Amino acid sequence: MHSNLQTKLSLPLLYRGKVRDIFDIDKDNMLIVTTDRLSAFDVVFDQPIPEKGKILTSIANYWFSKTEHIIQNHLTNIGLEEVLSGNEAEALEGRAIVVKKLKPLPIEAVVRGYLIGSGWKEYLVSGSVCGIGLPSKMALAEKLKNPMFTPSSKALAGEHDTNIPFREVVSLVGEDIAEQIKKISLSLYNLAEKHALSRSIIIADTKFEFGLDSENKLTLMDEILTPDSSRFWSLSDYTPGISPKSFDKQIIRDYLETLDWNKAPPAPTIPDSIMNKTAEKYRDIQAILCS
Repeated sequence: MHSNLQTKLSLPLLYRGKVRDIFDIDKDNMLIVTTDRLSAFDVVFDQPIPEKGKILTSIANYWFSKTEHIIQNHLTNIGLEEVLSGNEAEALEGRAIVVKKLKPLPIEAVVRGYLIGSGWKEYLVSGSVCGIGLPSKMALAEKLKNPMFTPSSKALAGEHDTNIPFREVVSLVGEDIAEQIKKISLSLYNLAEKHALSRSIIIADTKFEFGLDSENKLTLMDEILTPDSSRFWSLSDYTPGISPKSFDKQIIRDYLETLDWNKAPPAPTIPDSIMNKTAEKYRDIQAILCS
């Protein structure tokens, strides 16, 4: 099984993120390669999760296709063989896509259907999430009466995203775009949640990223509804008051929490058995949701 930890191509490298390598094609397009790199607690490990990049790309493309009636996305119809040499295209098949260059907007569009994660932590302190008040005495992982748009600022490398009130989104991107992002994010979540529930999966929360195209039209970008950008729970495991198991790298986070590690580089070595179990979780959610 061939893993990709770092991509080297004849195209110029634009950016190397935690998981994605981005290459320049021309003034309108770029190439995104989703590697098998693991990032946990904002530290990038030098061990791959087998086939992770291909699984994430396949899941995201499935959802992009399923939601294009709601909003346009960054995908193009340009094949890898049109921009890469034969060997490069073959090596990256299934994990690389040619996308439109966009002007990224500086927010993470988070939608929550359940009270968990940073939303739960904020609720315990203030009784609200992103400044939106919630009923008292809610339980951990409880379903919200209605899904909530709870945006966050995009953090710089090595820093954590911070929940922000909607008025801050308006000041960052303008009222018109802010309202569009909110409405579209909730529509995307509602469609995905309904589809997932029909397969006995709960989408507890998810995040979307948006950019503007050359005509300043809002466009969905990056990835969508993958285990890296969403919290998926099995309906059969779900009980309010208990933190449900996720179809993602939670197994790895749980393992790392048992170590005497300060969550700063260098990253510790993770047993292969745990990496393989994580890959299995990714494959499971792909099979359940995207068949």
